[in-house]
Amino acid sequence: MDFLTVLDELVGKVGAFAWGPPMLILLVGTGVWLTLALRGIQIRKLGYALYLALIKRKEETDEPGDITHFQALMTALSATVGTGNIAGVATAIAMGGPGALFWMWVTGLVGMATKYAEAVLAVKYRVIDENGEMSGGPMYYISKGLKKPWLGAMFACCASVAAFGIGNMVQSNSIAQAVKATYQISPVVTGIVLMVCISVVILGGIKKIGQVTGFFVPIMIIFYMAGASYIIITNMAGIPAALNLIFEQAFNPTAAVGGFAGASIMMCIRMGVARGVFSNESGLGSAPIAAAAAQTKSPVTQALVSMTQTFIDTLVVCTMTGLVLILTGAWSNGTTGAELTTISFATGMPGGAHVVTIGLILFAYSTILGWSYYGEKSIEYLLGVKAILPYRLLFIFFVGAGAIAKLSLVWNISDTLNGLMAIPNLIGLILLSPVVVSETKKYFESIKKTKEVEAIQSPAVPQGEE
Repeated sequence: MDFLTVLDELVGKVGAFAWGPPMLILLVGTGVWLTLALRGIQIRKLGYALYLALIKRKEETDEPGDITHFQALMTALSATVGTGNIAGVATAIAMGGPGALFWMWVTGLVGMATKYAEAVLAVKYRVIDENGEMSGGPMYYISKGLKKPWLGAMFACCASVAAFGIGNMVQSNSIAQAVKATYQISPVVTGIVLMVCISVVILGGIKKIGQVTGFFVPIMIIFYMAGASYIIITNMAGIPAALNLIFEQAFNPTAAVGGFAGASIMMCIRMGVARGVFSNESGLGSAPIAAAAAQTKSPVTQALVSMTQTFIDTLVVCTMTGLVLILTGAWSNGTTGAELTTISFATGMPGGAHVVTIGLILFAYSTILGWSYYGEKSIEYLLGVKAILPYRLLFIFFVGAGAIAKLSLVWNISDTLNGLMAIPNLIGLILLSPVVVSETKKYFESIKKTKEVEAIQSPAVPQGEE
């Protein structure tokens, strides 16, 4: 047995521990705790949050920051709406049954509170770096808020290295394999094209990334959702039965059917939670790095926007993928991952396989853009702004390398480091939750006072006196 094989097995075991039941319980438990502390803000304020996220307001451009609320949201979405929405949902349902989708919803719902808290802290503790750009994220709110720089450095170390795996090589490899399988194009050619397409964006920094993702991400999400919507609408009669299956099998053992071997309740819950976290990254600590760059004076404003990311990713896009899998009946055919989703779309509509392939390419490309920023901000925290350009160039090189590499070891290292990233971030969220609650209370009290003042200054005009 050679060294790489031994290392692969060792890292795999560490990764299995890092993403074992204790970590999943901690991730979801943190979301539950924040949901209670914030009195269900993700439900109470969802409408207002969507307004802030999707409607551009004039005052945004006058506020401190590098990119708009919308661009910050799209940058974060670019990193999370990815292979998890295509392959992750399919894996969850193929191994845990249709009920796994219910547990993905639960994870997404409480994850919205986690994502909100991450963004509040990211904006509150952000700093302006030597280049005049905003820098923030778990490494800053842990070091400044908790006064534990070593724990912040631990997060930054894991994030800067993990970006090369889950946010880079794994994604470029997924693109290369999809292009080869569908269009018979060599991975070498795909790798070169990808390096060019990535370099013209990330070398321009966060403003360029924000501009590209602000235009590109909505288009790719709408493209994928249009295909899924076609299948759901043409199978509308089966929706009540599909929903009934999801809720019923979320709490009852999933029997064997077709090529599906059956699953226990624990497997159903575990797969739903694990794939839900993998998809939306709530608690991982990555998204608040983008949130910190937003043009805003109030941490709460961007936090409300940020929590819609998890809503869109898990409760909208993942739900649509799950419904396609169930409505077409392909979920029980014995396949899994992107292959299962491809079969489902091909069954549900003409050219459906191309929708999944193109969607996978677009999703993976956008993930590379988002994670490049996460990685460079983490390395900047550790080594200063002088390290940004070398990091970007190295990141571009690994995009090409990933297209032709064998990725078992890369996957295991990435999974392990992602799990290790979450630990300091969750510690920071739990211990700094009083700060999140305080900032939230101040924000909504100020809005209430503003409305009261406006009401006094602009009394209602009696009818007939206009």
